[in-house]
Amino acid sequence: MIFDLPTSLDVNGAARDIDSDYRQVLRILQAFEDPDLSDAEKAMVAIYNLYVDAEQIPAEDMQAAFDAALSFIDCGGGQEQPGPRTMDWAQDAPIIFPAVNRAAGFEVRGVAYMHWWTFVGYFMEIRDSTCATVLGLRQKKARGKKLEKFEKEFWQQNRGLCELKRRLTEAEREEDEYFRKLLG
Repeated sequence: MIFDLPTSLDVNGAARDIDSDYRQVLRILQAFEDPDLSDAEKAMVAIYNLYVDAEQIPAEDMQAAFDAALSFIDCGGGQEQPGPRTMDWAQDAPIIFPAVNRAAGFEVRGVAYMHWWTFVGYFMEIRDSTCATVLGLRQKKARGKKLEKFEKEFWQQNRGLCELKRRLTEAEREEDEYFRKLLG
């Protein structure tokens, strides 16, 4: 039904209940951005955070469960080829939540439950906000488009918000620390 928000997913013909709260999906998306996790570990994070009965899913259904999870996270749309990375849910949370709250008309973190698709709907309606400006500038730069003078000024004045920080693996962090100690 077009009015229903899914609370279960079809995994090889079996309806599997999910925790459809947006917080679970944000946990999954954070894991997807974690350079220390392998692809298999990321898939397991998705399955164990989303499915209520994850431990009951047979091994032969894990790929189907993961595929269904990705489709759910994508709000039922087909998975498109990912473009350049222009957002980081953890880094951008301080600008995302105020913008989503404004679109929703209330503090979304204050509700006990909100379906992921509802949250995405609010997110898609972000307009005239710092978040919309930052994401728009990142997308423009990622596509190789030239920034206007006022956009360049905004970027320079808000570099900490605008630049996506590269997430380092644990090994890279240790190496950086080693060289910092060496160099004093």
